[in-house]
Formats: sequence, C-alpha cells, structure tokens
Amino acid sequence: MKTLLRVGSGLLLVSLLVSQGCGAPSAADPAGASEAVAPPSEEVTAGGEAETTTTQSSADALAAAVAGAHRSEAHRARDVWRHPVETLTFFGVSRGMTVVELSPGGEGWYTEILAPMLRGNGKLIAAGPSLTGPGAKYAQPFHDKMLANPELYSEVVEAVMDAPDTIALGEPGSADMVVTFRNSHGWFNNNSAEAIYAAAFAVLKSGGVLGVVQHRAAEGADVTESAKKGYVPEAALIAMIEAAGFRLDARSEVNANPADTKDHPDGVWSLPPALRGGDVNRDAFVAIGESDRMTLRFVKP
Repeated sequence: MKTLLRVGSGLLLVSLLVSQGCGAPSAADPAGASEAVAPPSEEVTAGGEAETTTTQSSADALAAAVAGAHRSEAHRARDVWRHPVETLTFFGVSRGMTVVELSPGGEGWYTEILAPMLRGNGKLIAAGPSLTGPGAKYAQPFHDKMLANPELYSEVVEAVMDAPDTIALGEPGSADMVVTFRNSHGWFNNNSAEAIYAAAFAVLKSGGVLGVVQHRAAEGADVTESAKKGYVPEAALIAMIEAAGFRLDARSEVNANPADTKDHPDGVWSLPPALRGGDVNRDAFVAIGESDRMTLRFVKP
C-alpha cells in the first residue's frame, strides 16, 4: 500500500502558440488512490483569487484529460507507473492556476494532460530548450506536437530554459505552481540544478507550490555518481531545493517501486520504457517496471 508522509505544517523567448511498489501496483489499488492528498478546497485563478467553482470541476478536468483520446496507447501504458491523477492531485493542481512545467521533454507526456486540464481556465507555461540550442532534439518534436494539435495546445506558452545560461520561466511572482518530472538528475549532471530551482522559486508567488518527481537513489549514495545513472538521493535533492528557499511540505510514496534495485548496467534507462539493454535481461527489467521515484511537494514561504 502506498503511504503519504507529511512534513510540517541570455535571450528570453516566450512564444504563445496560436495555431498543442512492490512490483506492479495491484488492480484493487493501482496507485494508492485512497491515500492521495485532496486538492485545495477552493480553486485558484491565474491571479491568485479564489473562484466560486468547486474542486470537483478540477478533478473532472484532470480525469478527462488522462482519459482523452489524444493520448497514445504507449503513453496510457505508463499511467500504471506514473500515476498522473494521484500525482497531480497530491501537488494540488487546479483549474485557474498558472502552472510552469520544467523540461517537458520531446514527447510532452505530462503536457498532454496539463494542457487540456487548464485550457480555458488557467495557463500552462512549458519551459524547455530552445529550437537552436543544445537541446534542440527535444525542443523540435515538442514544438511540432504543439503546432500540430491546436485544439489542445494553442493556449500553451513555450518558454526557453537553456540552463544554466538562459532560464526564462516568467515574471517574478507570477506562477501558482511549478512542476518537474524525472529531470533533476540531468540538472545535477550539467551543474544547472541550483540555478533552475532558484528560478522556480523566483517565478512562484508566495505560497506557491513546487512539485517534483525524481528517480530515487539509495540513501547515502554520492549524488555526483548516482545522477549519471539517472538517480538522485532524496535527502540530497531536498537539501538543494530547500537551499533555494523552499520548505518541504509533504512527500508521497505514490510513485515508489521497491522492486527497483537501482544497480542496473544502464542505470534507470535499463528499465521501461527505455529498455536500453535491448534483449539482454529484458524480461527481468520489464518485471521490475519503471523506476523507484520520490514525489515531493514544496512551498514558497
């Protein structure tokens, strides 16, 4: 059963698109939904004011986005490991919020859930590499996906994050929430983690939330070495984020997978969905499933 632990009470380019565990979870309780944190009792508008609409409208919008026909079968197959409804509910995402997603990747796995959820009542800023920078191999397919599906993504704002030199998330104090999924190891590897989390702190309003999901290394592991394999020790990540000014508010085990031994030859990429080793021990890696992950919620005081 999943458990929840509460912890205490440069060139800027922003373009608006106008034309976007133990082993496998059980069928009875696929994601520990009974222990997920309820969303706030009031929805938050982009300006921070409470709306008179109910939280259920956000829950319905999230459920509809996850169930949407726009999501491929391959992406749906990851839900059993990534728990998008439970994860975003734990973070407290609501209609009307301004949400910044850091490094959505070329496929925009979470973008295709957040964008339709917030469409028409809220704002999604997708902050990723520029089309001409070193991360263009991720930026181009993501940009093309946004343009090819205006019925979903025309309201998404694409912002540049060529860290550490250019991190353009928005005006200071303008966002209600910043989220990032399985990216922190890369930021440790290129020495941009401190700058990115400082920028996340700056863009958030007071009381704003930072939600983080990250492959979790064994405690006590050397983060410099473990990050190369895709894993980060939970204590090391919390310490870095708190050093940026955040307060750890709560943590959830909804994305935990104790079957992940974290000692694979190709690191986290030995596991699904990458399965980098090909046919070598493939069945064993498929049986493990996706990685063990920490799920953390921070607040800007």
